Amino acid sequence: MSSNKAFWGIVTAAAVGAVIGLLFAPEDGGKTRKKIKKRTNSLASDLIDALERSKEKASDAADELEKEGSEYKDAAVNKAEEFTDAAKEQWNKY
Repeated sequence: MSSNKAFWGIVTAAAVGAVIGLLFAPEDGGKTRKKIKKRTNSLASDLIDALERSKEKASDAADELEKEGSEYKDAAVNKAEEFTDAAKEQWNKY
């Protein structure tokens, strides 16, 4: 979660910085619009990259959980078979 908070902190800081920059250094309307478009595209690109990294991390975590779950299931099945075999042995003794 901390990387998520850091990302949103960076996005917020960048947006605030862009607004402050526009307020204190006004230029021709066309230049200002180009700067806004460029910064917006840059922020959008950064956001898409962050979302893709998050998606990849979530997918990796899901794969790891599936693998661990499968290992636990296999261990439980093996234990159940051991108990079943032991019970059959005890039953056959009588």
